[in-house]
Amino acid sequence: MTVIAADLATTTNVEGNTAQMIAPRLREHLRTVAEQRLPVTYQEVAEALGLTPPNTIHQVTEALEHLMTEDAATDRPFIAAIVISKARGGLPAPGFFDCAARLGRFDGDAAGPEAWAFHATELNAMVTFWAASGSPGESGLNDRQGARQASRSISE
Repeated sequence: MTVIAADLATTTNVEGNTAQMIAPRLREHLRTVAEQRLPVTYQEVAEALGLTPPNTIHQVTEALEHLMTEDAATDRPFIAAIVISKARGGLPAPGFFDCAARLGRFDGDAAGPEAWAFHATELNAMVTFWAASGSPGESGLNDRQGARQASRSISE
């Protein structure tokens, strides 16, 4: 898989934060959230990270896209799948699907049934991967494939 270099480029917001500065804290927070197995909203993430206006949600989305790029490069489920938009009834914002498409993992309509199916699969794999063992790889499973296999066995 080819990772788009622009996704790893440094983007600085008006507060001087970069996606790369926020991303490690965000990943750690989302790992904790994954243990609870409940989605959180973009606003809740912004508040948990102590981000300040303006553009707090934009800061979150840039950092989430950075994490998605890292996850794609290492063939992990998207940890960003646990962040949802309260305006979309349980789905992430369209940018999640746009980024997933750029990274070669999603091909469909961000508002259609394929978005719901993709998100459900990715969320289940993410929770299995990040929450089941407390840290990735401890279960002996091979990253994304193992997480998908384990999530299928949980649902059966």
